[in-house]
Formats: sequence, C-alpha cells, structure tokens
Amino acid sequence: MTTRRAVMGHAQEGNPRTMDHTEHGHSRPVHRHTTGHGHSDHGNSAHDGHGAHDGHGAHGAHGAHGAHGAHGAHDGHGAHGAHGRVGASWRTAVKATLHCLTGCAIGEILGMVIGSALLWGNVPTMVLAIALAFLFGYSFTLFAVVRAGVSLRNAVRIALAADTVSIAVMELVDNAVIALTPGAMEAQLADGLFWYTLLGGFAVAFVITTPVNKWMIGRGKGHAVVHAYH
Repeated sequence: MTTRRAVMGHAQEGNPRTMDHTEHGHSRPVHRHTTGHGHSDHGNSAHDGHGAHDGHGAHGAHGAHGAHGAHGAHDGHGAHGAHGRVGASWRTAVKATLHCLTGCAIGEILGMVIGSALLWGNVPTMVLAIALAFLFGYSFTLFAVVRAGVSLRNAVRIALAADTVSIAVMELVDNAVIALTPGAMEAQLADGLFWYTLLGGFAVAFVITTPVNKWMIGRGKGHAVVHAYH
C-alpha cells in the first residue's frame, strides 16, 4: 500500500492538476494557479514590451519632426541670404565712384596738360584726355586685383567689367559740363575758368555716377566683381 501511494504521488508530481490527499483517504484535484499566473504575467510583460516598442516608434517620429524643423530653418536661412543680396549701401557706392573718379581725374588732367604743351587743338586734346582717363581709371582696379594674386589677363577682364560703365558715365558728364560752359574749351591751364569748369564737371559726374554704381553693385555687377579681391 505504501508503495502504491508513493508511485501515485510520483506520477502526480508531473501533472498540472495534482491530487491533494485528505485525511480520509480521498483525493481532490488542486489547480496550480501559480503556473497559469506566471504565464499570464509573461504575456503581459511581452505586451508591455510591445507597447514600449510603439513608444520608441513615436520617439523616432518626433526625431523626424525635428528634422523637418531643421529643414524649415534651412529654408529660412536661404531666404535671409536672398534678402542680404538685395541692394547696396551708399557708402559702398561712394567708395566705388571715388575709386574711378580718382583715376579719371588723373588721366584727364594729364591729357589736357600734354595737349596744351604740344599746342594741340581742342578735339585731339579732349580725345587724349578721355583715353588717359579710361587708362588710369582701369589701372587702379588692375593694380589691386593683380596684387591679390590674379593673372594679368584675368585682371584686365575684371577691370573692364568693374569700371567701364562707371568711367563712361563719368567722362560723358564731365566733358558735357566743359563743352556747355562758355569759354571753357578755349581756356588755358593758367586760366581759373579752366580749373573751375574741370572741377565742377568732376563734382557733377560724381553726383550722377554714384547712384548708377549703387544700382549696379546691388545686382552683383560693376565694381561688385572686385570686392572679393580687396
């Protein structure tokens, strides 16, 4: 009898529904809720882990939203850059005009001195003065660009692009003032009228050429092409 109960007890240990022996010799099934509960906990833990995974996905979406914000900031920066390219300051335009005016004044005065010394007429003297005005006007830019390390050939192209319009407007206005001033064309270097007219022509040319340079520089043309070499 003892052997039979031991065998039965051994067999019942592996059964999830074991038999609990009472003092009367009867047996009753006992449900092992612990095992079932543990399985439920495990399933719940797995489910919670899945929820955490969903949360991680949401975090990734948040990161994507941050990237979208960065993209928007980049667009804003582009807009800011575009805004910075519009227009040019009057100070920049004045400096560019003075740069050209200095070269033009030197060349024009030198041409008139040479023409007067050689007893040339008004027309050849004016032609020489205008030619030297362009030459000296270009030379200032040419020297600055070559000193920055640009080849002479490229420096000539840069000077032509930077100063041609500015010098042309300046010479047109200056010589128009001289031509329209009575007696100025016949005045000699020793006459005050000659110098008053010449300096007055330069002043008027400066006033008219400065807004032209401002308009061109604001659009990346004219003297703006040499700003990178200053």
